[in-house]
Amino acid sequence: MVDAAHVEDVIVSATRLGCRFAPAEPSMIKVHHLDHSRSLRVLWMLEELGLPYQVVNYQRDPKTWLAPQALRDVHPLGKSPVLQDDALVLAESGAILEYLADRYDSGRQLSPEPMPAQAPERVRYRYWLHYAEGSAMPPLVMTLVFSRLRNAPMPFFAKPIARSIADKALKGFVGPQVKLHMDWMERELGQSPWFAGERFTAADIQMSFPIQAAAARGGDMAAYPRLQSYLTRIEQRPAYQRAVERGGPLNLGGGSR
Repeated sequence: MVDAAHVEDVIVSATRLGCRFAPAEPSMIKVHHLDHSRSLRVLWMLEELGLPYQVVNYQRDPKTWLAPQALRDVHPLGKSPVLQDDALVLAESGAILEYLADRYDSGRQLSPEPMPAQAPERVRYRYWLHYAEGSAMPPLVMTLVFSRLRNAPMPFFAKPIARSIADKALKGFVGPQVKLHMDWMERELGQSPWFAGERFTAADIQMSFPIQAAAARGGDMAAYPRLQSYLTRIEQRPAYQRAVERGGPLNLGGGSR
């Protein structure tokens, strides 16, 4: 018998971790999608799984490139993607991909068997799912921030100072960090064609965004032939192309977060 108090504790804990439970009503999956953002990965995952879904589109402010206030009505952080599935409202792209795999990928088309937990494919799958946002994206976001700082409107006397700070940060720390991660990903794709191993998985969907961002923000992809080939292969997948048709193409050079 299910303990009602235990169920309430689970709901409260889940809410604190970035998801909440909306009033239950039968409906198809709904994705709150911000243009030029990480949420394209969620549309792509749904297309790979062949699941029906509804897209609620949001447009960035053309001047600030920020998400609209309306997204705060969906999730307190006002970020995208946000997935609604029946009563569940879930944020964070990695968490959403894991949830979709656990709930809907019964044939393990896009995810390894959960047990044994130490199986090589399972370990690599979990690692790259978390690495994408936890390690790869921070230096790429810093590249964007310092590049925008360098060219931001400001009093003429402040421009040389701001540019000097930005250039030193980019050259002395951020640039070397980006190269470190790009070199690491390039080496890893030398071991297998996909990040988790010999087959395409949700880890590749999650890893697509940092590599696309690096390529769009001035990365010398000629120095990374495996990553370049990887981008070509994922962008040729029919499910990826259908996701772009539904959510719009990515423009990651202008300030996507």
